[in-house]
Amino acid sequence: MGEILKKSKTKILVGILVLSVSLLITFVLSAIYWPQNNKHSYSKIKIETGSSLNTITQILYSEGIISNKNMFKIAVKILGKEKKIPVGKFSLVNASSNYEIIDQLVHGVPEIIKVRILEGWDLKRIAKYLERKMEFDSTNFITLACNKEILNKYNINAESAEGYLYPDTYFFFNGDDPKHVLQHLISKHQNLWTPALKRRAELMNMTKHEVVTLASIIEGEAIYDSERAKISGVYHNRLKKGMKLQADPTIQYIIPDSPRRLLHRDLKIESPYNTYLNYGLPPGPINSPGESSIIAALYPEKNDFIFFVATGGGYHTFTTNERDHNKARKKLQRMRRELRKKRKNL
Repeated sequence: MGEILKKSKTKILVGILVLSVSLLITFVLSAIYWPQNNKHSYSKIKIETGSSLNTITQILYSEGIISNKNMFKIAVKILGKEKKIPVGKFSLVNASSNYEIIDQLVHGVPEIIKVRILEGWDLKRIAKYLERKMEFDSTNFITLACNKEILNKYNINAESAEGYLYPDTYFFFNGDDPKHVLQHLISKHQNLWTPALKRRAELMNMTKHEVVTLASIIEGEAIYDSERAKISGVYHNRLKKGMKLQADPTIQYIIPDSPRRLLHRDLKIESPYNTYLNYGLPPGPINSPGESSIIAALYPEKNDFIFFVATGGGYHTFTTNERDHNKARKKLQRMRRELRKKRKNL
């Protein structure tokens, strides 16, 4: 009799266990494949850096993609995807159940945007470009570039990241965070500084900031790589002689309607960046120099030139004295007058 009761209890417990497991499986499958009554056959959503599951759920709910927030969150946790939804803009196509929505978010490829930062672009121009390409707020990007916490993180002893945003071609997720993009550009610049280049800067008795500042001026002057080291040599010669750099790109940096032909009054603008009024390097870079200009700043050509003037074709005439320099300037002015006459006659 007792044995019969034991067998009965065992059967009951097994039955309860089977029923519990069946109910659990039913609940799990129901949660995963729960129909969300998605209002759209096609929709786009943006997941930003640092978005929690609650934030993502609220975005989907606000866009009419899900109708039951709790069941969506349960499904994400059951599938173990709580930390696996990437950042970016996603397209959801015919995603009506939890499983379809989660699968497309996790395994779908976010839209990619190609970003090309050119050598010689300053912070404002980069911010405006990213505003157009990445839909960033340019003012917010500039504010981030002046954030002391970010600057300290990368050991940038300056008021902003001007000069430290490496010019190159990048691929970012559409919807990527402005802070992430900014830090990626800075990191790419930092990666340029090999131990050999750091040692070279020390041998030149220059800080990294001074090298980048000089490189940005060279970037503003040189069009052709063949002239970068020669232009660098001129500026190093002037610095050694205690002469003012008198670099036009530093004036372009402080005039609001740059770039344009400089006027005599522009050279009198009161600014620490005005190298016609102040001796030595300006306080910081005036644009984002490329690797070629940084190398030129560190490895100047050994020459005796202390002047150079444009020839009109992208190249320059280099001279060792003011008399020859004035001759070259007059030649350039004659050429410009002739070009203006030709344009008028067209």
